[in-house]
Amino acid sequence: MNFPTLSDIRAAHDRIQPFIHRTPILTSTAINEIAGCEIFFKCENFQKVGAFKARGAANAVMKLTPEERAKGVATHSSGNHAAALARAASVAGIPSYIVMPSNAPEIKKKAVKGYGGEIIECEPNLKARETTLESVVARTGATFIPPYDFMDVIEGQATCALELLEDQPDLEIVMAPVGGGGLLGGTALTAHYLNPEIKVIAGEPTGADDAFRSFHAGEIIPQTDPNTIADGLLTSLGKLNFELIKHYVEDILLATDPQIIDAMRLVYERMKIVIEPSCAVPLAALLANKDRFAGKKVGIILSGGNVDLEKLPL
Repeated sequence: MNFPTLSDIRAAHDRIQPFIHRTPILTSTAINEIAGCEIFFKCENFQKVGAFKARGAANAVMKLTPEERAKGVATHSSGNHAAALARAASVAGIPSYIVMPSNAPEIKKKAVKGYGGEIIECEPNLKARETTLESVVARTGATFIPPYDFMDVIEGQATCALELLEDQPDLEIVMAPVGGGGLLGGTALTAHYLNPEIKVIAGEPTGADDAFRSFHAGEIIPQTDPNTIADGLLTSLGKLNFELIKHYVEDILLATDPQIIDAMRLVYERMKIVIEPSCAVPLAALLANKDRFAGKKVGIILSGGNVDLEKLPL
């Protein structure tokens, strides 16, 4: 399987510059003391659309042919990919068609509408999402841009770790959350290219632990009936991403919902920044396994900050 090269990832980073921020790295002495290690937070909660998803969506849109662009893009997503693709399409001046489940958070529907995306609602299950998307693509001729299991998206997400390791090259461990695996796969690939000695470790909720189970079984075990506050990590692991994870990820650690909430609270109180539940999972997993990280320099990708304030769990 031909995964993006380091040159491909650097080219993607150049390509998406009009669409993204180079997000800052923040530290907290108080959190370091609690964790027993040095943590460098790559703040994708400050990214355009409030999440790392801006990177992959922008890269995928920019790689379309002129003929494909004219017909627009489509996807199904209940969250950050929906807004990211709608915004990337808006910046590129092309239409976007976003299939969203009827129970998607209102904040995320508002974001999609605000970026000019056309929302097509469906029943809240994967089959409905897929069949509705098929009908939208048949009607419009739009190009389907998957949220994570797609090479151009993985290549875009990999640019986050590229920035992190350019700005903080002495890291010994890099952590990211895992849902579909686009961010984790891209992060692992970049880390492997820049410094194979860096260990890449994922955080995953115990209530949606298909990546953990798949990693240890050596084959994909699909997600069934997930139940976690980390709503951005409910999806099953992508096939392309699983190949990257098998080759380049050191381990996947689990965190319970109470641990995730505690980690969110810690970041809110000590760093004064907003992160969403999915974003807190790597820190929660680190704090649940402190011995493993003792004295290390750890980069954590804070994946997003799109919180529904009506449902704030703190």
